[in-house]
Amino acid sequence: MQRTQGLLIHHSRGFTLLEMLVVLVIIGLLAGLVGPRLFTKVDGAKVKTATTQIKMLKGSLETMRLDIGRFPTAAEGLSLLNSAPSDEHIKPLWKGPYLDEAMPMDPWNYRYQYSTPGTDGRPFALYSLGADGKPGGEGFNTDLGYLPAVE
Repeated sequence: MQRTQGLLIHHSRGFTLLEMLVVLVIIGLLAGLVGPRLFTKVDGAKVKTATTQIKMLKGSLETMRLDIGRFPTAAEGLSLLNSAPSDEHIKPLWKGPYLDEAMPMDPWNYRYQYSTPGTDGRPFALYSLGADGKPGGEGFNTDLGYLPAVE
């Protein structure tokens, strides 16, 4: 320490390159341990989000069915929730839009699938293809929701 006109001056020393590298290695090791656990939780949250959105869309489809007397055809699809039908017989019955916003994408940024008929006597299938965006799969790649009838 030096004294200059009654003030104390401290000489501080910076970190050495070696000290900085040791800290970076420690941070990397911690990230390697914590990262995979964190990503598993993120994937699980996406599955829960997709399941919740599918239930919300199913509720909207059922509300629309109460108004127009039927579910959308495979050709009309989920777009009937936001756009009036072209069929002049049911157009006056349609009280939509049945969604507050545009049709959501699933958490993996794929479109939700809609087809007729569904399994177990359901009138429709409404599902997400999972993380891989392909039919079938296991784990986070499995299809979620009300699945189509197997042919």
